[in-house]
Amino acid sequence: MLEFCILSIIQRGEAYPSDIIEEMKKAKLNILEGTLYPLLTRLKNADLLNYRWVESSGGPPRKYFSLTEKGAAFYKDLENTWREMADGVERVIDNEGIEIREQGEGESEQGIGIREQAEGSSEQLTEDPEPTTHNPQPTTHNPQQSTDI
Repeated sequence: MLEFCILSIIQRGEAYPSDIIEEMKKAKLNILEGTLYPLLTRLKNADLLNYRWVESSGGPPRKYFSLTEKGAAFYKDLENTWREMADGVERVIDNEGIEIREQGEGESEQGIGIREQAEGSSEQLTEDPEPTTHNPQPTTHNPQQSTDI
């Protein structure tokens, strides 16, 4: 995901690392220089990025990154994968494509009871399902909170 976000920024045009960090912060995805620079180097070594030095009037020259042809193709693959995954997650969240099974082979009594309840049947299971030992604690997500990467 991090590579995809960084490449998304760079594919719009040349990008200076501090600009990448700032844009990520605006999206509430905090990234540290110590994470970004090694990733940019790895992407450059994989021939996905080029860079050019630009003289700066207020300090040392700046390194601006851009996508190579290979990087643009890689970005498109990541984008397609992301969109497919996001669509799939959205379908699961919205319960699309999830159908209640018809009574068939391999269906447990518990499964039948759940189906009947979902179909509005007044019949209930006569036995309680076996207790489970796994009891995950719910987690909360605050969309206003930023995520450190």
